Amino acid sequence: MKLFRLTLAAAALACACSAQAQMKAPKTSGATPAPAAAAPAAAPSGDAAKEEAGRLVAAGWLTLLDRQDWGGAWDRSAALFRQSVPLATWMDGIPKTREPLGALVERQPAETAYKTTLPGRPDGEYVTTLFVSKFANKADAVETVTTVRESDGKWRVTGYSTR
Repeated sequence: MKLFRLTLAAAALACACSAQAQMKAPKTSGATPAPAAAAPAAAPSGDAAKEEAGRLVAAGWLTLLDRQDWGGAWDRSAALFRQSVPLATWMDGIPKTREPLGALVERQPAETAYKTTLPGRPDGEYVTTLFVSKFANKADAVETVTTVRESDGKWRVTGYSTR
């Protein structure tokens, strides 16, 4: 049963710190400097776009679990996941994990992190999303879904756990 519960829970998410650059107004002889123009909205960084892609794939994959489409979820998982968790093990284990929770009531993404390394995994591009979920039989669940960008450029689930 532990095979399909890959231990890919995100380590402490790194804080993104940004430093503000200080602008120096040119010295003029008594003239009031013109107000600074509003800075254009920053385009999402590469990591933010990757986090969004990974989060969307994770949410879609969770929908398969919500529908009890265990086989469909396994089929749409990453190759590394399918190699680590044989279909028979998955089909036996995931219902034992999910069915006691009952029907999904609500789910919201809480934290998402992009990383290029994860313990025990090859270097790559990973996005881990924590979802705060409410089920009919468990009001305070946290689902952790890790996606990986595979060689074809598509994001696929490589880890899932719930607590």
